[in-house]
Amino acid sequence: MKQSLRGFLAATLMALLVAGCATQPPGVVDRVPDEDPGRLLSQAEEQAPEEAARTRLEAANIFARQGQRENAFEAADNIDEQALSEANRVRWALLFSELARALNEPDSVLRATQVLDDELPMQADQQRTLEDRQRWAREALDKPDPERFALPELEGETINRIVVALPESGALSSVAETIASAMRRHHDITGDNVQLSFLDASQYSLNELYDRAQQMNTQVMIGPLDKELVTQLEQRDSVPVPTLALNYGSGDRNQAKRLFQYGLSAEDEARQAARRAWQDGHRQMALMVPDNNWGQRVGEAFWNEWHRQGGDISNAVRYNPDNPVSDAVKTALNVRGERAQLNDIDALFLLALPDYARQVPPTMDYYYAPDLPIYATSHLHEGRGQTRLDQDLNDVMFMDIPWQIPDAAVGGEEVLPFYDSYQRLREEPDASMFRLMAMGVDAYEIATSLSDFSALEGFDGSTGKLFLTGDGRIYRELPWAKFQNGTPVPILIPGLMSNEEDNDASDDD
Repeated sequence: MKQSLRGFLAATLMALLVAGCATQPPGVVDRVPDEDPGRLLSQAEEQAPEEAARTRLEAANIFARQGQRENAFEAADNIDEQALSEANRVRWALLFSELARALNEPDSVLRATQVLDDELPMQADQQRTLEDRQRWAREALDKPDPERFALPELEGETINRIVVALPESGALSSVAETIASAMRRHHDITGDNVQLSFLDASQYSLNELYDRAQQMNTQVMIGPLDKELVTQLEQRDSVPVPTLALNYGSGDRNQAKRLFQYGLSAEDEARQAARRAWQDGHRQMALMVPDNNWGQRVGEAFWNEWHRQGGDISNAVRYNPDNPVSDAVKTALNVRGERAQLNDIDALFLLALPDYARQVPPTMDYYYAPDLPIYATSHLHEGRGQTRLDQDLNDVMFMDIPWQIPDAAVGGEEVLPFYDSYQRLREEPDASMFRLMAMGVDAYEIATSLSDFSALEGFDGSTGKLFLTGDGRIYRELPWAKFQNGTPVPILIPGLMSNEEDNDASDDD
């Protein structure tokens, strides 16, 4: 018998990621078939206030999954959110604000985002999402946004003096050199009047770096890259110079004034995968993540987001990349007698590098699970033409930066952000470093935009659509693709597209 779980405790993940575990999320009404949300709404009319609120929330979710945005919006609008539990109030706020923004209803977005004032327990990325939507609504209604990370010394200024502080030796030196080189190349291509100076961060303490930056009369510092150093900075009250760190600290929030954080977060990708799978209508997931610190962090991010939405984790497996893929697949899919048992599994989340990932779908086919949907992060995509090898990944859905999947992201290379830099940097032979090159380009563009925060609201970058959140962290939304004949092709926005007429509206989500 599988063990029943309620909620998620991070301390137990290590034990749970070796065997199958079924969960039943609390506070979720018994679900009727998705095609009949009207029956739920009828039931709500006869129920007590607390139960009726939960039932209407479920109906609104079903309408949204079916692409019936207006009906979903109406159902969510009729919910007495005060009758919901704290967790369900957050679910309601995220759903209602998403629908309201898509339907251009800023007043309703402000109603939904009032949960921010109540300081309900929520994940950091949930808070950032609600803050982003609240800011959009205030701007749409011409209401001023409360001051958060104002930079009066840069207001109205053109940023043309930037110091880049990255390590030239040590474990991160190769990554740092790739990012710095891309910045230099992009700077040369743009031809703008920016003085770009470099400091070897491995030779100085943080305080010494800031002393040098101030002596050079810099307006913005890019760096540090090391996660521990960023964590140290975000615990300060302020930093001496406006700073764009190229990583995220370990804290739940960044409290340092003048400090901004940007990076390529695998945890963010896992959370986006969880939201995508939920919006596609899945409720019971299996997980496969590598048995290392990276796999644990990303697995926890997916696990937390999935449970926050009300989903079940049926099986979670931490695999050894050196062992046969079949070992992990058999555990993840409850293989009995050479056949997968999928009664309580309707999708798989996969975190894997290309060589390992390519073996997973054929192994699933062997165990009679060819149609089980797979959601993956960018890490299984090498980003170069590997049509023959990537045939084994056909139908796998994954996200990646626009520069890696231009056809799926924007409809072709010619309309990519910073196309000239894309063309030049794409000629580099090491495709594995291309995402870091794109990161360097976006870091340069973000740094030169810190005098005008409005430029960072939905900024179309080479690494995704960028949003500046309330605590100075920059969040990326990535486009989705799936492999078809070994090539990434576009797929629709999850849970919203009911017909081709809705395609344009998807950009508002």
